[in-house]
Amino acid sequence: MTIADTLRAEAAKRILVKDGPYGTAIQGLGLTEADYRGELALPMDQKGNNDLLNLTRPDAIAGVCDQYIAAGAVILATNTFNANRISQADYGAEHLVGDINRAAARITRGCADRATAADGLPRFVAGSLGPTNKTLSLSPRVSDPGYREVDFDGVKAVYREQIDALVEGGVDIILIETVFDTLNAKAAAFAAAEAGEALGRELPVMLSMTLTDLSGRNLSGQTVEAFWHSIRHVKPLSVGLNCSFGATELRPYVTALARAADTLIQVYPNAGLPNDLGAYDEAPETTGGLVGGWADEGLINIIGGCCGTTPAHIAAMARAVAGKTPRVVPIETPALRLSGLEAFSFAA
Repeated sequence: MTIADTLRAEAAKRILVKDGPYGTAIQGLGLTEADYRGELALPMDQKGNNDLLNLTRPDAIAGVCDQYIAAGAVILATNTFNANRISQADYGAEHLVGDINRAAARITRGCADRATAADGLPRFVAGSLGPTNKTLSLSPRVSDPGYREVDFDGVKAVYREQIDALVEGGVDIILIETVFDTLNAKAAAFAAAEAGEALGRELPVMLSMTLTDLSGRNLSGQTVEAFWHSIRHVKPLSVGLNCSFGATELRPYVTALARAADTLIQVYPNAGLPNDLGAYDEAPETTGGLVGGWADEGLINIIGGCCGTTPAHIAAMARAVAGKTPRVVPIETPALRLSGLEAFSFAA
């Protein structure tokens, strides 16, 4: 069985639990700039460069991963959300991208394998690809709508560099997450397909969209159904939503995507909406109760946490979905499915 087959088999038995965010956990560690920098000779202030900690404080990253495993997570994402050449340019650390991703994958792989050796439970390592801080679909210049800071081939190459390093480090799956620009996601998926072809094997992909407001659209302007139509040709192992809002606000969009997609649904919401100071106050049991309701309605296959969630939130979610029947993946009837900002389907 391939990794994808194994994960699908596990997802047919139960709702799988993904981990939570590294950003929230790292903020709680109170690290100094010296912790981030370590012994590296870098020209800029590195505080906040969470991905660099894979090299300079691997113990801290492994500690976070182990906390999520203890909370019940079996899908473990690498700490590489901004470990790409575009994002690392903000820190003058572009030359370290390969090293960061290899180190991150090895840390997470090691934590997962040790836990599986101890209890026999299958675990999966997902290489996290964030959206970068550039967009292919929109111009950053109001007066020049045709202008782009990056092009498709360039973004694809940036993602390919990251993917190759993650695979070398031992990831099972590529997780393209927090998708605000569908074209960026397509560049990442294209890079993953090329990497798999070079390896001579399937490289499974998970895709997770983020909504920019309560209209239920991403920054590209697409609804969740239109997003699915745009990327379904990738045949992702799962598709879903992350970040955006808390579980309360995400519910109608989870419902819409669960109806539309003929693959696994994964959702990892924030811990509610941020307060006036930008912090998240939603208690773990509240979040757990909300996602437990999704499970009762048969909406989800994979659940986890995003901004503001902690190992306690992940543990509460794991308890809430334990023993509940996972969503049954629907069999779609043949149709011509197109997308613009909205989804269009024409029966055969």
